[in-house]
Amino acid sequence: MATKKDITLKKHNNMRKTYWMLASVMMAAMSISAQDTAVQPYIELDQLPKLINIMPEPPAFDSPEFANDVVRYCWGKQQRQDSERVAQAIADAEWDDHVKLYQLWKEAFGLEIDPANTPEIWTLLENSLATTDPMRKETKAHYKRQRPFERFDDTMPSHEEDELRGEGSYPSGHSLRGWTISLLLAQIAPERADQVYKRGWDYCTSRVIVGAHWQSDVDNSRTAASIGFCALQGSEEFIAQMRKAQAEYTAKTQGSSAISAVSAQNPALPSRAYNLQGQSVAADYHGIVIEKDRKRIR
Repeated sequence: MATKKDITLKKHNNMRKTYWMLASVMMAAMSISAQDTAVQPYIELDQLPKLINIMPEPPAFDSPEFANDVVRYCWGKQQRQDSERVAQAIADAEWDDHVKLYQLWKEAFGLEIDPANTPEIWTLLENSLATTDPMRKETKAHYKRQRPFERFDDTMPSHEEDELRGEGSYPSGHSLRGWTISLLLAQIAPERADQVYKRGWDYCTSRVIVGAHWQSDVDNSRTAASIGFCALQGSEEFIAQMRKAQAEYTAKTQGSSAISAVSAQNPALPSRAYNLQGQSVAADYHGIVIEKDRKRIR
């Protein structure tokens, strides 16, 4: 039989466990709140171009464009026979975990992106996506286009059916986001543009392979991403953060190959500015320049 002391001790232990559980929940909530507060769009949605006024309607069922969509859907199903490619397409379906998302560009970009290792690049990407991601919503809600896996009553290798069923297919949120990431990373490191764009292109194509989107969804979403990317260039806050991200990339990679090559070609003129082709530029030149072994935007 438990003594009074044992009962008191048990109550104390239970109260202490409850306290720590509540403290953990509060700390997690505060952490999420802090993350949400830290991410701020560079431009408010109502100040951005409206895709509903720009993008064409989805292809009609009797159009050649939709016939191509069906052909590409069949092509995508064939790609699922390639275990390596379908595994990549499944990985590319990541949406919520941005550490995993940016990891998909690690090899192409030449640098791992996360809040601890690359805080300036992370901030640029997070705030940029917070700006451009919402651009798709009005158009999606307006057209409510049926997704390929729904139309053909198919399953998806990425197992997103329950999450995506009933949500409009046009435009593709993943493709808009993926192409925006590629545009941003290529601006940070122009010398890696080929690899970065290839990774982004394949990322978008993954949406066709898993049956989440039609090819026309993906194609028009790349254009939509370019519209959002161009809008970002008009934000002074974006440009300032882009400069920080470029400086961080250079520091982390110990100077890009382009900077090293230009510096080697022009050792006697360290104070001059050059474009990425190694050509000297005037003081009123606008664009990405290499000056004093550093890459920056004028």
